[in-house]
Amino acid sequence: MAGLAQKVLSLDRRWLFLLVLLGVAIPIVFPIGLPVTTTSSTRAAFEYVEALKPGDAVVLSFDYGPSSGPENDPMAEGFLRQCFTRKIRVIVCALYPLGGLTLANNSVAKVTAEYPGLRYGEDYVNLGYKDGAPAVMRRLDKDFAGPFPADVRGTPIAKIPLMRDVHSIRDVKVVYTVATGLIGEYWITQMHAQSGTPVIIGPTAVSAAKYYAYLNAGQLVGMVGGMKGAAEYEKLLAGKHPELQRFYRSTRGFTATKGMDGQTVIHIVIIFFILIGNIAYLRQRAAQRKAA
Repeated sequence: MAGLAQKVLSLDRRWLFLLVLLGVAIPIVFPIGLPVTTTSSTRAAFEYVEALKPGDAVVLSFDYGPSSGPENDPMAEGFLRQCFTRKIRVIVCALYPLGGLTLANNSVAKVTAEYPGLRYGEDYVNLGYKDGAPAVMRRLDKDFAGPFPADVRGTPIAKIPLMRDVHSIRDVKVVYTVATGLIGEYWITQMHAQSGTPVIIGPTAVSAAKYYAYLNAGQLVGMVGGMKGAAEYEKLLAGKHPELQRFYRSTRGFTATKGMDGQTVIHIVIIFFILIGNIAYLRQRAAQRKAA
C-alpha cells in the first residue's frame, strides 16, 4: 500500500495536464448536455427582452476584452439571436479599449450570417468603438450623433435608417452591456441614473456578485452572470424558440452550454485527484510511522 501511495504522489504532473485537456476538449467536441437550472436574474433578463415588441430598438455594448471572451461571447451572441428572432432592432457599440470592437465585429458577423434576411442599417447597425465611457454615456442622453457621428462603415449616422427614430439613449428600450471591469457599472451609475433607460448586464462570474446590490435596488432589470448565466440564457432561448433549440443542439461552434459541460468535468477531475492525493499522503504517513 505504501508503494502505491508513493507512485500516486510521484505521478508526473504532465499526466494531470493531459487529463485536464481531455476534460475540457471532449465535452466541447462531444457535448454531454448536462442539465442547467435557471436563476431568477437570468430569467428576468430573458423575459424583459422577450416582452419587447418587433421594431423596438435596443443597445448591445461590447464592454469586454479577449481574455473573458469564452464567458462573454455566448452572452452577446445569445442576445443577438433573441433580438433577431423577434425582429428587434439592435444598435451595437463598443466602449472597452482592449479588443471590444474586434469582438463586436466577430460576434455580429457570426450571428448575422445565421439570419440571411437581415438588412444592415435597418435591422441592426454597428456604431463602432468610442473612448471615454462615462463621457460617452452622458452625451448619449442628448444624441447618438455626438459620440458616434458615423458607423463602422463610415456612413453618417443621419443617413442610417435605423437611427432616424432613435435620437438618444432614451429612445431605446434597454441597454445590454456585456462587461468586464468598471464599464458595466458606468451604464448603471452614469447612463441609467441620468436617462432612466433600463439596463441588463452580462458580467464575468468573478464580477457578478457586486451587481446583486444593483439588482436588489431596481437599477438593473436582469443579469446574465458568467458562463453559467450564458448557459441559462441559451436554455431559455431553446425552450422558447424551436429554431434556436435546433441550432444549439446541432451547432459545432462554442456555446456556454458546452463550456459548462467542460467546466463540470474539470471540477470532477480536480476533486478526484484532491481526494486521491490526500488518501495517498495519509497512507504514506501511516507507513512511515509504522516503519519508525
